[in-house]
Amino acid sequence: MWDDDADRYAVVVAAEIALLSSEVRTDADRVQALLAPDFAEIGASGRRWLRTETVVELSNEDSRAVPETADWLFNELSPGIVLVNYRLIAEGRESRRSSIWQLSDSGPVLRFHQGTVIPG
Repeated sequence: MWDDDADRYAVVVAAEIALLSSEVRTDADRVQALLAPDFAEIGASGRRWLRTETVVELSNEDSRAVPETADWLFNELSPGIVLVNYRLIAEGRESRRSSIWQLSDSGPVLRFHQGTVIPG
């Protein structure tokens, strides 16, 4: 069941926002700490990215402002596994983002992410 209670999932929201910030994205150690060893992403272009190439690509990004986010929804798929969906607004484009986070005592770890451009 979908839930819009961001306070309940504050640790996941914080981790997701951290991964949107240049400060974290360009720090390979911090990105690796947030991505599961078997992490995969489907980019807006349809390209599949795995953990190692994601870490390298992000570490080479130019600095940018943290994009605006909205419409956060959460769905606990099973104990400790949360599907997150939100809208991202950046550089005149909007996209829907979906992430699967695994929660543990050591913190959230991102297992999967997908971005889909909203035609405008």
